[in-house]
Amino acid sequence: MKFLCTVKRVTDYEAKIRINSDGSDIVTDGVNMIINPFDEIGVEEALRLKEKHGGEVVVLSIGTSDSVQQLRSAMAMGADRGILVKNEGDMDSATVAKIIQKVAEDEQPDMIMMGKQAIDGDSNQAAQMLAEYLGWPQATYAFKVEVEGTDATVVREADGGMETVKVGLPAVITTDLRLNEPRYASLPGIMKAKRKPLAEKTLQELGVTATTRVVMKGLEAPPSKSAGQIVPDVDTLIEKLRNEAKAI
Repeated sequence: MKFLCTVKRVTDYEAKIRINSDGSDIVTDGVNMIINPFDEIGVEEALRLKEKHGGEVVVLSIGTSDSVQQLRSAMAMGADRGILVKNEGDMDSATVAKIIQKVAEDEQPDMIMMGKQAIDGDSNQAAQMLAEYLGWPQATYAFKVEVEGTDATVVREADGGMETVKVGLPAVITTDLRLNEPRYASLPGIMKAKRKPLAEKTLQELGVTATTRVVMKGLEAPPSKSAGQIVPDVDTLIEKLRNEAKAI
């Protein structure tokens, strides 16, 4: 089996993010950058399926040359090779899906594994659009993935519980937080990753135009939280919830 896994470069979720003075973007200077955690879970699941069924795991990132760091990290986990689609500008989910579609048409994977969303944009749209562009079935929010023959059975998290779906391969699957615990890269894995093949492509080579339908007007920090209050009894709490907070 061949697995194609997305690897997006995002800011560390533990970092304190600042917005620049004009509100146009976040400040990334000095901020640690990581693999999008949901994508990392996707890479781990693809590696586990490869260990069980055999095959190849290819990791894909879209962005600047800085994304090579995240691709090498995924290859240190065990991915076989990487692809970087170079782009300097902003992209919306539709453009990202179009790029992945073109790579998938070249690579012909049996399964595309993506994080359910990226922790920076939180759009949760690219995978669904990709499945539509490719005409492939999709299973989102995967909690468990099993492959048998030409089908994949996915237990997915849904409102009110779990739902089990079966999709024919090739398919697009997005991973949720509780699917697995990604492995740490070993020292031999890190050394091997430096020698694994990494191809670079451009939007022009793929025949994609970086059009952006969604325009970000600006960013602003959330309002600071006011200090909490300690109340002497339940009656006072109810009175404050009713008259001050207007919550009841």
